[in-house]
Amino acid sequence: MRILIFAHSLVSDWNHGNAHFLRGLMRALDARGHETVACEPWRNWSTDNLFHDHGQAPMVDFARRFDDLRVEFYGREPVLEEEVEALARGADVVVVHEFNEPELIASVGRVRASRGDFLLLFHDTHHRMVSAPAEMDRFDLSAYDGVLAYGQSLTDLYRGRGYPHVWTFHEAADTSVFFPQEAEKRDDVVWIGNWGDEERSREIREYLIESARLLPNLGFAVHGVRYPEDGLREMAAAGVDFRGWIANYRVPAAFAQAKLTLHIPRGPYLDLLPGIPTIRPFEAMACGIPLLSTPWPDVEGLFRQGRDYLMVHSPGEMRDQILRLSRDQPARAAIAQSGLETIRARHTCAHRAEQLEGIHAEMARLV
Repeated sequence: MRILIFAHSLVSDWNHGNAHFLRGLMRALDARGHETVACEPWRNWSTDNLFHDHGQAPMVDFARRFDDLRVEFYGREPVLEEEVEALARGADVVVVHEFNEPELIASVGRVRASRGDFLLLFHDTHHRMVSAPAEMDRFDLSAYDGVLAYGQSLTDLYRGRGYPHVWTFHEAADTSVFFPQEAEKRDDVVWIGNWGDEERSREIREYLIESARLLPNLGFAVHGVRYPEDGLREMAAAGVDFRGWIANYRVPAAFAQAKLTLHIPRGPYLDLLPGIPTIRPFEAMACGIPLLSTPWPDVEGLFRQGRDYLMVHSPGEMRDQILRLSRDQPARAAIAQSGLETIRARHTCAHRAEQLEGIHAEMARLV
């Protein structure tokens, strides 16, 4: 099959975690004999911010490390729909990610309605359906054949809105990038995450920054972007080594140099969209690093709590577990091995590529 993915960006992962999964999904589909193409606007928010902060070097590095992925750019011509028409020519499946402009989403739908020669899927990996429904109302999905929702709770919302064809399509680990590496441990704790939009500020302070302050003999490191000045000051005062943006394909090396990592879910995924872990736990477990998580409801049973990762229910418990695991290598190894087993058995991009093939076959039978 020829599969197109309209994404905000594949080139830049600056505050754009969806690029991680989409890169891996394309590689997995290519490995199964399909032809994949990513389509992204030639100017976009993530790439502009990455260039502003780091120049063109990360884009050059992406082209070298992902030279097997084909990326086409649009947005240079005056008529968007004509560009979409040309890009979609010969496609069997077109996937449009939710982090796109309403004009693009509508244009792809109009091309699908006029031609009817490809399966068109909307891919939702965000919480805007519950946190910003007015933004979602701007999207014209009337010509779309179905929705890929990255959690059962989100699937239920779409079905409740009358969408007949919705599949729970979780993100997964790109195991071409995320796998265990050996390195000398220079950090006790590393956290890979962005500050974001005040969706977990209290938890970052209580579980991460305060833990670093109260465990001064341990080394804490943080990678991420969009940290406010007061947050940076608090981390510095607590002894946290803030290292800024890190390219996603360099994260496995950062994990390899640390004894353990943390997961701090964003607020909307705790109550409004329970059961969605986002991409980071998949990637951490794929790298074989022990994971401590603040509370989140794994209502779909994606992982084995207490074996694949440890959940803590208070900042004090977080500190107790950090201290224990920093000293207990066999316990760290057992958690890491268990998490890695679950990823390899259920949550790789190859698993999701196979699922997408099944969705295409299912829809083909309905036509």
